[in-house]
Amino acid sequence: MVNTNHFNENQEASLKLFVVLTRAIQAIEKKITQNVKGYGLNLTEFAVLELLYHKGEQPIQKIGQKVLLASSSITYVVDKLEEKNYLTRKACPTDRRVTFAVISDSGKELMNEIFPHHAAAISEIMSGLDSEEKKTAIGLIKKLGIYASNLE
Repeated sequence: MVNTNHFNENQEASLKLFVVLTRAIQAIEKKITQNVKGYGLNLTEFAVLELLYHKGEQPIQKIGQKVLLASSSITYVVDKLEEKNYLTRKACPTDRRVTFAVISDSGKELMNEIFPHHAAAISEIMSGLDSEEKKTAIGLIKKLGIYASNLE
């Protein structure tokens, strides 16, 4: 436990907010991970498939930043999804340095089957807040994230 006696009220609230946000994310991520494991995927594999499913083919080099994954891990995840026949690689016709990841027909079939269940699970996990509270939380957390990302 941190001794907060020497912190002002704003600093104490900032520390508490950080702990509360972190614990909430951990609890939510744990539930989502359990849900996704039921489909034979890990959370990262699911995130990559979901990106391709909703946004279409993507340069492999850009997937990491879109699913919040270290670029060093992307090749491994793409390899695993390719082994499972959920995606294929496609060379870029105009730039030999670029390779696209493309969701396969079996990947589309899987996502057609599981995404509605996943969306329902997310809705259930988030049902601790009503619609207005969700809108308020989205606005506040987005504001906090933008502010933090603009700090030097």
